[in-house]
Amino acid sequence: MNNPYEDDKLLGEYLLFHYGPDIDVMPWDFGPQNGLQFPRRTIEELVDHAKLPEDSCALDMGCAVGGSSFELSKICQRVLGIDYSKSFIDAANSLKNRGSMAYRFPVEGGHYADGVAQIDPGPGEVEFEVGDACDLPQNLGSFDLVHAANLICRLPDPLLFLDRLPGLVKEGGQLLLATPFTWLEEFTPSKNWLGSGDSEQKLKELLSPNFILEERKDLPFVIREHRRKFQFSVSLGTRWLRVH
Repeated sequence: MNNPYEDDKLLGEYLLFHYGPDIDVMPWDFGPQNGLQFPRRTIEELVDHAKLPEDSCALDMGCAVGGSSFELSKICQRVLGIDYSKSFIDAANSLKNRGSMAYRFPVEGGHYADGVAQIDPGPGEVEFEVGDACDLPQNLGSFDLVHAANLICRLPDPLLFLDRLPGLVKEGGQLLLATPFTWLEEFTPSKNWLGSGDSEQKLKELLSPNFILEERKDLPFVIREHRRKFQFSVSLGTRWLRVH
């Protein structure tokens, strides 16, 4: 299956989403400003700092171009970011090595504006690698914190990833999930969609044998397509404690 995320236009869109100034992502003051800075907010608004050990390690699944991974490096000693897109991982590594990266984002039609992505990492060590959330290596190890934002409904078989979570999160560790449950056949065959109209309840059923739900909140986000078209969505943000 072709990877829809290997696309220069989409790369620019995600660099803008993760690193763009608010005024570029949402230039209209009457627009939904509460949907900005989503990669940072999924961590800031969900993590329980009191439960993180000093030498904590984190896994950022579906890290895209790395914005949330660099945010995790402010609170974790080691961070591993994994994404299915090689172009996204190449961009994340370029940012890690250089600190900044030029990109272009659409204005109208074939006209583009220039942007520069800049990172503000923490002291933690960050690594990036290409990987498949539905086919992760068995020797990947376990982590004090696993973060997966807007990933579940972009997987061909979400259960393959969800079934791995008890082995990826250490006992007493945190699982941070965010998903708008935007099920589309182009990403996930309908037979693999969670639940039958109530994906949140199905997610609880799947995770409850090993995890306790500690936090639930709605997390809006905005993705710019061009200066007069935007995607506004609301992701369900949850924090789970691994207990078994």
